[in-house]
Amino acid sequence: MLSLLISPSIDQEEEEGLFLFVASDLHHQHRQQRRQPPLKMRQLLISCAELVSQSDFPAAIRLLSILSSSSSPSGDSIERLVYQFVKALSLRVNRLHHHHHHHGLAGSSLMRMMNDINFPITSTAGPVNYDIDPSLQSCYLSLNQITPFIRFAHLTANQAILEAIQVGQQCIHIIDFDIMHGVQWPPLMQALAERSANTHHPPPMLRITGTGHDLNILHRTGDRLFKFAQSLGLRFEFHPLLVLNEDPTWIATNFTSMVTILPDEALAVNCMLYLQRLLKDDSRDIRLFLHHIKALNPTVVTVAEREANHNHPLFLQRFVEALDYYTAIFDSLEATLPPNSRERLAVEQIWFGREIVDIVAAEGENRRERHERLETWEVILRSSGFINVPLSPFAHSQAKLLLRLHYPSEGYQLQIVNNCFFLGWQNRPLFSVSSWR
Repeated sequence: MLSLLISPSIDQEEEEGLFLFVASDLHHQHRQQRRQPPLKMRQLLISCAELVSQSDFPAAIRLLSILSSSSSPSGDSIERLVYQFVKALSLRVNRLHHHHHHHGLAGSSLMRMMNDINFPITSTAGPVNYDIDPSLQSCYLSLNQITPFIRFAHLTANQAILEAIQVGQQCIHIIDFDIMHGVQWPPLMQALAERSANTHHPPPMLRITGTGHDLNILHRTGDRLFKFAQSLGLRFEFHPLLVLNEDPTWIATNFTSMVTILPDEALAVNCMLYLQRLLKDDSRDIRLFLHHIKALNPTVVTVAEREANHNHPLFLQRFVEALDYYTAIFDSLEATLPPNSRERLAVEQIWFGREIVDIVAAEGENRRERHERLETWEVILRSSGFINVPLSPFAHSQAKLLLRLHYPSEGYQLQIVNNCFFLGWQNRPLFSVSSWR
């Protein structure tokens, strides 16, 4: 089997008295010892989220003020995690207090209390701006380099595609939803070229349709991929597809009319951390989208998603799930990167911080991070006509080798459950990859 590893890449009180006791106790301990036990910080954050869910904003703000004194964007993993969740809770309080003037404090008094928290509040309502910008693009590249999660997803999906495409197939078409910089594809290109050389078949024609939000980025991605394909002797076409409207109904009804599928090509559909974007308050739209994808008769559909339920309609349950999930993420970064890593700070504050703010502070149509566990995706995919394709032992070996060579920490755990791969930290699965047809 061909290896996809070695290849170039493109660059969370029942009584007021109890609350005050806990807060005072935390403040005293903070003066004595900077680092707080994780379980205590976890419970205080959850208590604060409970106060917010009960619209007890004055009590929540007092607790947020104390929690903020135990947080830092550049401290240890606990302090950094608390910083992000206090920021997100502050934004949620700021957004909600305009609708709750009956709680006993005038709006101006409430805002003066908010100003005591060490976070500038610049927006009072509305969605978080998720437009793709240079800082997010740069963070994505850093995320790809300093954590194994994206590379694991790319590597495993590529192996599934490689094994689904028959040797000798002369035309391969990959539809990549939100291709970004296209860093997934050079290793697959190299593997295709090597397989052709080893089997004495002519190199296949590779067509990639990449969707994105920025036409300039799409063109630059296509140019890089074209040059790399040329260096391997691969015939290559890149088709940029600008998708500004991520409404799943629009995508489902318009996408197939914008993509040309040739009768003799093998089609692979790649959904890396993408399907959750199409989820709304029910799964009707995502099922419509998958119905249209199934109608294209793809040879393989690869799916990678975060292994978390951040789509729960109840704020408090969503908050607890996010707190536990990102605790594991921040712990893994703490264990594998030096304290002064600029890349880690940027990834935590811009990439993961953006996700935490959306999950905690946004609501309704404004909430975009709607991660679901694989068991939910299995139900949706099967009901849309897809069947699971087992990932191979070789894909498992490659994923283990990736971890051993590039991220040599015993904390990363690789599991196979129901023919799907899971990568996590300690005993917490964080990302899943599955293959379907």
